[in-house]
Amino acid sequence: MGHSVTGTPDCAGTRPRRVVLYSHDTFGLGHLRRSRALASALTESRTVGSAIILTGSPVAGRFTFPDTVDHVRLPGVKKLADGSYVSQNSGMDIEATTALRAGLIESTVTQYEPDLLIVDKEPTGFRGELLPTLEQLSRKGHTRIVLGLRDVLDEAEVLATEWARKGAIEATEAFYDELWVYGMRSVYDPTEGLPLSPSARGRTVWTGYLRRSIIDPADVPDTPYILVTPGGGGDGEAMVDLVLKAYETDPDLAPHAVLVYGPFLSGDTRDAFEARVAALNGRVTATGFDSRIESLFAGAQGVICMGGYNTFCELLSFDQRAVIVPRTKPRLEQWIRANRAEELGLVRNLDQFRDGLTPEAMIAAIRGLPHQKRPSEAGANGLLDGLDVVNQRARLLMDQSLSNAAE
Repeated sequence: MGHSVTGTPDCAGTRPRRVVLYSHDTFGLGHLRRSRALASALTESRTVGSAIILTGSPVAGRFTFPDTVDHVRLPGVKKLADGSYVSQNSGMDIEATTALRAGLIESTVTQYEPDLLIVDKEPTGFRGELLPTLEQLSRKGHTRIVLGLRDVLDEAEVLATEWARKGAIEATEAFYDELWVYGMRSVYDPTEGLPLSPSARGRTVWTGYLRRSIIDPADVPDTPYILVTPGGGGDGEAMVDLVLKAYETDPDLAPHAVLVYGPFLSGDTRDAFEARVAALNGRVTATGFDSRIESLFAGAQGVICMGGYNTFCELLSFDQRAVIVPRTKPRLEQWIRANRAEELGLVRNLDQFRDGLTPEAMIAAIRGLPHQKRPSEAGANGLLDGLDVVNQRARLLMDQSLSNAAE
């Protein structure tokens, strides 16, 4: 983590400011990719001189990070079908793994002494692992602490029950200086069903969506293509199957598709898809995982995707016509986002409850892509100020800490 950096100095003028971003990452790529976008923006703007991302993602090492951003890999966990968690390290039970993660988090924060801690989505961390660190930082009083929430979390009643079980309301009230919602209140309010105090609601900032750019350029096909991406891919089997069925059913369906499975769609499922792709004789080409997927977004004629937060930000940022096929389990987050985005004219939502997920529905959706409005035609440009607002709020919070220390 020994990057030499420049940035805004702290109160003593002895070092640039520092930020830690915590991302529990028990599933998928979303939390890590959001944290990377935030860390990159905060360091590139010189709001801070350096950043460390604490992440449980098993694929963190496959991403490119700016020189001023490093990451600490927390021991991995995985979620079982019944909702329980187990350690990815078969030699440790979940309690021992959580204790190890908590110790690594606390040690990193103690040694690094960040001026700002941004916590992604989980106010107490995975199984409460963040609480010792939050209590320590609260006692010391130097580090500003922010809870970052995506635009949609889940149905209001489901979320309220989950937060009550985890003690998340109490932690939010006690430890967090601000709550940043990475979306627009006019689109959706993820906190609506939560019993937050007026004080906590007064500390809530709607930043807007987080604009994405091409961090690490990559070659893209010379011929027209649509991009098909299930994000991390761990829950993308049904969507990929539907797209392949569309191309199998309609031999004239065009343009050809570039399919990015994601790192978590693998094994026998992936092998079976590969055989079907090969039989389509180049009308669909596939790759396992592309950490530089931004270039593919930018060059596509349109996008078929699931409804995750990061994918949605990319659709808006690269002004892509899109058909979203949202998952509806284990939570309705993606369906809520896709449904609301369709109401605003930003995307086409292929809704299983309304349209049915048939090859014919997908064929019609792909054929309809060129006739859809681009998000910019529906006013999307006004939704993408999130990174600018994050930089502004981060500076204000750290300056407050500076003035408080000087008093």
